[in-house]
Amino acid sequence: MENAKLRRSLTVFPLVLFGLAYMAPTTVFSTYGVVAEITNGMVPAAYIIALVGMLFTAYSYGQMVRAFPVAGSAYTYSQKAFNPHIGFLVGWVILLDYLFLPMINGLLIAIYLNAYFPSVPFSVWLIAFVILTTIVNIIGVKIATKINLLLVACQFLIIVIFTFLSIKGLVNGMGSGTLFMSSPFVNEEISLSLVLAGSSILCLSFLGFDAVTTFSEETINPKKVIPKAIFLVALIGGVLFVTISYISHLVFPNFQAFKDPDSAALEIAIYVGGNLFQSIFLAGYITGGLASGLSSHASVSRLLYAMGRDGVLPKKIFGHIHPKFRTPSHNIILVGIFALSALFVDLVTASSFINFGALVAFTFVNFSVISHYFIREKQRNGFGTLKYLILPLIGASFTIWLWTSLDLKALLLGLGWLGIGFIMLLSTTKMFSKRPPELSIDNAEVNEIQA
Repeated sequence: MENAKLRRSLTVFPLVLFGLAYMAPTTVFSTYGVVAEITNGMVPAAYIIALVGMLFTAYSYGQMVRAFPVAGSAYTYSQKAFNPHIGFLVGWVILLDYLFLPMINGLLIAIYLNAYFPSVPFSVWLIAFVILTTIVNIIGVKIATKINLLLVACQFLIIVIFTFLSIKGLVNGMGSGTLFMSSPFVNEEISLSLVLAGSSILCLSFLGFDAVTTFSEETINPKKVIPKAIFLVALIGGVLFVTISYISHLVFPNFQAFKDPDSAALEIAIYVGGNLFQSIFLAGYITGGLASGLSSHASVSRLLYAMGRDGVLPKKIFGHIHPKFRTPSHNIILVGIFALSALFVDLVTASSFINFGALVAFTFVNFSVISHYFIREKQRNGFGTLKYLILPLIGASFTIWLWTSLDLKALLLGLGWLGIGFIMLLSTTKMFSKRPPELSIDNAEVNEIQA
């Protein structure tokens, strides 16, 4: 069935669920201890700065999806706003972000479950995770949406229980013994540079909102629905992160007492609710990883589909749509196979790739707004200058600053991957003697997208 297309069925609610599942609300606990040490306890302030910066980038994503409401995310936007060569390289780099996220989710889940059930080998948990996420995503986004609803609900339940136990403890004199404290937000004794350093780590907790754009061709009225979903995912996730980190500080203000900052959340969990809640808390971690794994697996398969449909990647494989399930099944299977590389790659290496790819994508989306609207469309009146120059410039400045703050290992790995992409581009274009394939939107497709 060569003419099969992605089925339009998604609205704001399931898209927000996908975005939140991709972000995993419980991810706030993963970095809490490390960032608390860096910021001297001002994690909520660091989250606020990160949220503000990410909202500017979310705004830019919303503007670009209005212009190009098709699958492909930053790859499509930079391709159309600049040229196909830049689009190819941006798409190649953000594959780091998308490809490694499903693998990291599987890696984390396998690590936690192997620690809790040491008699079951790490590889068994990883393979089971990959098989589950692959099958669910092949069946279709509606099934994945229902599962994500359950998984996100479980994460919110963990957060609600944690909040309830924390407030109960605070009222009874636990921790700071108060529900109101300004020091996590404003503290003249703490250097702003420390808070900004914490923000550079926390920004990557917001990766979910850009994944929403990859479902543009499966969304009803994407020009209106996608921008709204993008902003809601970033805002809801940010508010959750600020609130949870604030409560965590209140209930355990002495961050210097953590035995291991990497697992500080488990120390807080047992302090707040004992061994029983610690077990429930671990279950919440696994739930979050599974939800994020389902969403990230689905997103990268759509990105590969967009590049395959263009002919940038072999169309027969990457541009294939399953005739029954109407999903990019070949890509889903390939992503599953790639996720199995977690058997051989450590978490630090995989995380370094993600940091590089995500920030490159964010930067180019901000610049794409300027190129498309301000330069090409010449929307330069007072309001146009604000919307299409100043706001995206703020977003780009923020992401560039974060990019320069990456460690040397991340930069070297990312630049190496970029070099491979550049060689592929030279081969595809025969040393730039011809243009690489571009995303084409015929009138029929535009009408369908706008319907």
